[in-house]
Amino acid sequence: KDWKSQHSHLFEKAPKDYGIGRDVLPRKRDLSRYVKWPRYVRIQRQRAILRQRLKVPPALNQFTKTLDKNQATNVFSLLSRYRPESPADKKARLLAQASAEAKDQDVKQKAKPKYVKFGLNHITKLVESKKAQLVIIAHDVEPVELVCWLPALCRKEDVPYCIVKGKARLGQIVHKKTATALAVTDVSKEDLPKLQQLTQNFKAMYNDQAATDRRRWGGGIMGHKA
Repeated sequence: KDWKSQHSHLFEKAPKDYGIGRDVLPRKRDLSRYVKWPRYVRIQRQRAILRQRLKVPPALNQFTKTLDKNQATNVFSLLSRYRPESPADKKARLLAQASAEAKDQDVKQKAKPKYVKFGLNHITKLVESKKAQLVIIAHDVEPVELVCWLPALCRKEDVPYCIVKGKARLGQIVHKKTATALAVTDVSKEDLPKLQQLTQNFKAMYNDQAATDRRRWGGGIMGHKA
């Protein structure tokens, strides 16, 4: 015992020091605090915090009232059945039609397909002419001025509307990167009860709650340091 206490061990135990310029941090350590994030990531995070801190007027705060997961799943399952044809499908159809016409064959005109409508100007005309049966608006459109008037127009024309999370999810339906809004104008007979149920729910949730939503301000949530 005396000899061991007087002589140091061959391999001395040196505790690791994780200070700056010292030992390498372990692999599983979360380094996200040390990352210099890209500018667009910093901006969108700062924007999210600003929207919590500042007072948000009702016209913009209405876009925080989105459908929950179950409701959104029902809407997107209906929309997925009425996706417009992709550019590749359209090209194949036109090529087949052109080759049939070149061979002097009779080209049968099919019934007009029932598709989801997209494009802000197109949807505006459909709402004004009351052809739209349901309007689905994205909650994260930038700049928000593009769509902040659309719920008011839907209420004026008595067209049911809803607000869902993700312009990218709407864009996926119509083969685009993003879409500000979609409109359902017509569905097949088997989907009619489902559409009627959705429109009834959304009318009670959005159209009939306009007076309450018009007075509800958002934001004003301070951080724990305030």
